[in-house]
Amino acid sequence: MFKTRTPRAPRALALACALLAALLPSTPRAAVAARPDDKMRAEDVIAKHLEALGPQAARAAAKTRIVAGTSRAIFKARSTSGAIDGQVVIASDSNKVVFGMKFDAPNYPGERFGFDGKKFTVGYLTPGVRSQIGNFALTNSEIFKEGLVGGTLTSAWPFLNLSERKAKLEYGGTEKVNDRLAHKIKYYPAKGSDLKITLYFDAETFQHVRTQYERIVGARMGTDVNNSASQQETRYKIIEEFGDYKEEGKLKLPHSYKLQLEINKTAGGSLDRWEMQLDQFAFDQEIDDRMFNVEAD
Repeated sequence: MFKTRTPRAPRALALACALLAALLPSTPRAAVAARPDDKMRAEDVIAKHLEALGPQAARAAAKTRIVAGTSRAIFKARSTSGAIDGQVVIASDSNKVVFGMKFDAPNYPGERFGFDGKKFTVGYLTPGVRSQIGNFALTNSEIFKEGLVGGTLTSAWPFLNLSERKAKLEYGGTEKVNDRLAHKIKYYPAKGSDLKITLYFDAETFQHVRTQYERIVGARMGTDVNNSASQQETRYKIIEEFGDYKEEGKLKLPHSYKLQLEINKTAGGSLDRWEMQLDQFAFDQEIDDRMFNVEAD
């Protein structure tokens, strides 16, 4: 025969539960979250990034991309500065990319970079003369060969087919980018690089917001004491920033793209910046392969 519980039983049970809770550690969840096994991995960030970019079918379908808009170039070197307006076009077909900016200025007609899948080429400002960013890109061509420059704007974006790139990724924690928390991913090309390459993905949306390339070139030994003293260490930093994401062809792509080259030496430095607003997007259009070799123009 079942005994009828007295009204005190529920109160006693509640008191027992409260006592048990008081005896347990007060922050068990924090202790679990701190375990290394539960940390965010680079693979987790990239998987969420691809989801944010668009459905897998849409990512696979967009084999070629043509993006165009306006570009504003801003140059600062010591006491001088200037700005000019022009146009920008970025076209890609699989891992091939051409990136061009055109300005109506005789001393700065623009920039042209091309990778045809095998060879990387850079255009000239005047016969035999390239810009600072042109020389940097030519020396560090992996930034184009790996499909990094331009971010998700190009079909060469390495995370669309990372298994073929065979690059190594390393999660670097979080950092603020324009007052928003972002996950840091360190990128190591399979063939190596003299650059320190770091990519940033918004911690909430997982959209790609920045790529940073850094390189330090040490001072070279001169032929005599005077020449050695004049040699300087040079620090290079390129920053790409992406924002104003909107849907284009079922993909969420940036409509704001900023590119910056900072060069620092003991005797001074320079800061070159290009601010681009993108408003024309086309997909799956045929692109002549000759476009990807800018020296052939």
